[in-house]
Amino acid sequence: TKYAANTMLATKISFMNEIANICERVGADANMVRIGIGSDKRIGYSFIYPGAGYGGSCFPKDVKALKKIAEENGYKANLITSVENVNDAQKLVIANKIVKRFGEDLSGMTFGLWGLSFKPGTDDMREAPAIYTIKELLKRGAKVKAYDPKAIEEAQSFYLKGVENVTYYKSKYEVLKSSDALILLTEWKEFRSPDFVEIKKQLKSAIIFDGRNQYNAFNLEEQGFEYFQIGK
Repeated sequence: TKYAANTMLATKISFMNEIANICERVGADANMVRIGIGSDKRIGYSFIYPGAGYGGSCFPKDVKALKKIAEENGYKANLITSVENVNDAQKLVIANKIVKRFGEDLSGMTFGLWGLSFKPGTDDMREAPAIYTIKELLKRGAKVKAYDPKAIEEAQSFYLKGVENVTYYKSKYEVLKSSDALILLTEWKEFRSPDFVEIKKQLKSAIIFDGRNQYNAFNLEEQGFEYFQIGK
């Protein structure tokens, strides 16, 4: 029952992320689609926020476990497999947007990153999208300056231990100084209403890649930002 419950929630997340990817290609806005489908009481608003994929200990582990149980008993769980595949791809959605904007070779570029943990309120980085995003950017020659309220020690000592070209800072604005863009990956409360004037001042270019659609209501384009979000 626990495996089924967590896989159901993971399915809602992957479904909404798939809808967001379709929205981007047809010119729709996933934020509006979310509001529309969530108004149906049979669906509701829980777990239908477009983003950079789910992580943590429970969802990835329980999805894999349920799929394995099925396979061990002669059943191929196609839907559950697809939930996992969509999520694996979604963890690179922000990195792919960066590559589309700046090109395949990111040598000489630096990105300021907000959020290392898989969700706010914890230092847990298990299967966090930040791990995959950072490694993809580094592979392409970029450098990353990272800030998280709780997960910096976890990153340094385990999940990104020994990884070169990642530096950690104690202030969210410090990581933006001379960076080519801001990347938001965890929806910590302190990131919800930042000082956009300060962000613009610190960045080399006023560019934000928002992996949690935190700023879709701030009309950032009117403030002179290039703003990339999920599903629009």
